[in-house]
Amino acid sequence: MSGHNKWSSIKHKKGAADAKRGKAFSRVSKEIIIAAKEGGGDPALNARLRSAIASAKAVNMPNDNIERAIKKGLGGGDGVQMDVLTYEGYAAGGVAVIITCLSDNRNRAAADVRSIFNRYNCNMAGSGAVAYKFHKKARFVIEGENANEEKLFDLLLEGGADVEDISVDDGVAEVLAEPGAFASILKIFEDNGITTTESGISLIPENTTLITDVNVAKQVQKFVDVLEDYDDAQEVVTDMELSDEVAEQLANEEEE
Repeated sequence: MSGHNKWSSIKHKKGAADAKRGKAFSRVSKEIIIAAKEGGGDPALNARLRSAIASAKAVNMPNDNIERAIKKGLGGGDGVQMDVLTYEGYAAGGVAVIITCLSDNRNRAAADVRSIFNRYNCNMAGSGAVAYKFHKKARFVIEGENANEEKLFDLLLEGGADVEDISVDDGVAEVLAEPGAFASILKIFEDNGITTTESGISLIPENTTLITDVNVAKQVQKFVDVLEDYDDAQEVVTDMELSDEVAEQLANEEEE
């Protein structure tokens, strides 16, 4: 998973650097809607919702916005039905891509995503075409002094959590586990005062597609950036792994 983690870290830092308040609100609002839709509106009984609300408060989202998002997820509020939609395809270099959207209009979302695929000469595929390459995992991202592999391992082991992988890359820790372990891991972090920068149920590639050409990597990155900027998009995942040389070149270019 090291290559995937490296790409996740690069993406994460880039996103943190250029995040805007409105975009942050939109992302956490959609996560609240999905969490409430799938697990109910009581944070005490829905760990994913509790985590989403904590993320919303971390970006200073007003309580009224949080309540509206919960109501939308439960099918109330403004009466608009929000659906979780998934689209699949291939980007440059044969990189598999899955886009999860939250939309009130299935036809519009499908047309918009297809248009983005076509614009960047990527191939949209049918349902299941690339989904088998990914598995749902509970995923937590931790930054700062708590991004310590040994500390997190000991803490989670002592708490009896079943964790699959803990990795740290340049001050960013990523913890992966089976989806069913999400609530128990979140509680351990909460009880020990550890704040997660990101947490949720994410799609993680079982294997990766290695990219050794920096131009191909840039094409995929641009395509992913545009998908992530799409209003209905909630999560965009790929199976791209960057070679050390390409990752270093991209990192150097970002610093310039």
